[in-house]
Amino acid sequence: MSDHTHDIQKEVKGYLVVGISLLGLTLITVAVSYLHLNLTGAIIVALCVATIKGSLVACYFMHLISEQRLIYIVLVMTVIFFAGMMGLIVSGQKDHLFGTTMLQTETAPVNGAHH
Repeated sequence: MSDHTHDIQKEVKGYLVVGISLLGLTLITVAVSYLHLNLTGAIIVALCVATIKGSLVACYFMHLISEQRLIYIVLVMTVIFFAGMMGLIVSGQKDHLFGTTMLQTETAPVNGAHH
C-alpha cells in the first residue's frame, strides 16, 4: 500500500513540475512580446518556446515518454515524410511546363482609372 501511494505522489509531483514549467514558458512567451523583437527573432523565439511546450505536453501528459521504440520510429518517419512533401511543394513553386510561356499579368492603375 505504501509503494502505491509513493508512486502516485511521484507522478503528481512530476505533473506539477511540468505544469509549472508550462506556466513559466507561457510567461516567457508573453514577456518576449514586449521586447519588440524584429519579425524573424520573434518567430524564432515563439517556435522554440512552442516546441518545448509541445514536447512537454506530448511526453508527460500524453505519456509518450514511456512508449516503446516503435512509436519513435513512426514519428520520425512521419516528420521525414512531411518535410519531403513540403520540400516538393516549395520546389515546385517556380516550375513551369516546358513548351509553354508564362503570361505577364497587367496591374490596374493606382488611381482606379481604366480605359
